[in-house]
Amino acid sequence: MFSITVRDHIMIAHSFRGEVFGPAQRLHGATFLVDATFRRAELDDDNIVVDIGLATQELGAVASELNYRNLDNEPAFADTNTSTEFLAKVIADRLAERIHKGALGENAKGIADIKVTLHESHIAWASYERAL
Repeated sequence: MFSITVRDHIMIAHSFRGEVFGPAQRLHGATFLVDATFRRAELDDDNIVVDIGLATQELGAVASELNYRNLDNEPAFADTNTSTEFLAKVIADRLAERIHKGALGENAKGIADIKVTLHESHIAWASYERAL
């Protein structure tokens, strides 16, 4: 399986509901490095997985929808604990939607799956993988 990974970052504010979250129940900020990995079994006719420039651009567009937002105030996340794992899925699903709409080019339709990893720090991260 071939893969490429592109990176961006987001800075968000949010709070959690539930005692399991301890002090994170209060409003707090988080900065995440966001890695999006695109995988396919065979390279396309240009011998690439996907255009890295387009992948970077589309990840940036998805990240900008979340960046500098208080997620507690976003209608799409009403009554939702926006955990790192949950946000990885949100980003992966939004990237998949863009691929299906052709934003990464016609050859991107050969991508088999996406993995999005949000790095909370140098010692903790969470990922979500999905097929296309």
